Amino acid sequence: MKLRLLALVLMAGSSMFGATRFFFGVGVGGYYPAPAPVAVYAPPPAPVYGYVPPAPGYGYSWVPGSWYPSGPRWAWRGGYWARPPYARAGWVAPRYYGGRFYSGYWRR
Repeated sequence: MKLRLLALVLMAGSSMFGATRFFFGVGVGGYYPAPAPVAVYAPPPAPVYGYVPPAPGYGYSWVPGSWYPSGPRWAWRGGYWARPPYARAGWVAPRYYGGRFYSGYWRR
């Protein structure tokens, strides 16, 4: 009897959070807006320079390494080859300006 009551309570409680969800998105021309800036308190260290390996194939773009905020400090993300998300896209490097960090993004 207790097992049945426990099962009934669990099923009733779980259905309370099982609402129907519907999402709809529209994309026009593959444009991705620039991400919002993140407030940081110290400028990043000097960039790390290293070897750029050859491209893995036609159509790849080199995304250079950069520092990004990771909690209270900066972390290094190494450079890599990537395919642009749409035709004639260019990589806008991340930047630190006016005490804020603006992450990198692709744009035309």
